[in-house]
Amino acid sequence: MIRGIFETHINVRDFEKSAEFYEKLMNILPLYEDRNRKSKFYWVGKPGESMLGIRENYPSPLVQRQHFAFRVDIEDIPKARTYLEGLNIESSNFFGQSSEELIVFPFMPAVSIYFDDPDGHSVEHIAMLEDEPRPDLEIMTWSEWEALHGRS
Repeated sequence: MIRGIFETHINVRDFEKSAEFYEKLMNILPLYEDRNRKSKFYWVGKPGESMLGIRENYPSPLVQRQHFAFRVDIEDIPKARTYLEGLNIESSNFFGQSSEELIVFPFMPAVSIYFDDPDGHSVEHIAMLEDEPRPDLEIMTWSEWEALHGRS
């Protein structure tokens, strides 16, 4: 039975530069580095639960933009913006607009913040909300979602 995604691997232009970037993110724990293959692996969060691998120019020197999301707790979403700003990493919402107003995906429901890595890969921090899913609703701002639930 499938229980979740265990690992994601991405192709990078410079694995040392990318390693420096990812090692600044919270709960990214270096696991193994293979300098001969120009690759590095990380535990994401608790060791043994989720892994990220980066590899330079594999299978080719072309780097195609990819997307992946790290699951975070809801209280970490507002903190993420400040933390990323401190690292001089620009963040945005789902629509590529300012991360001052984040977006909720009602069908889950979840709220998230986006940023790019050095190769332009789209990285997301996403937190599930405790509310019931509302697939009948369109994507909306977090403040609209909170008002809908009487929490504004």
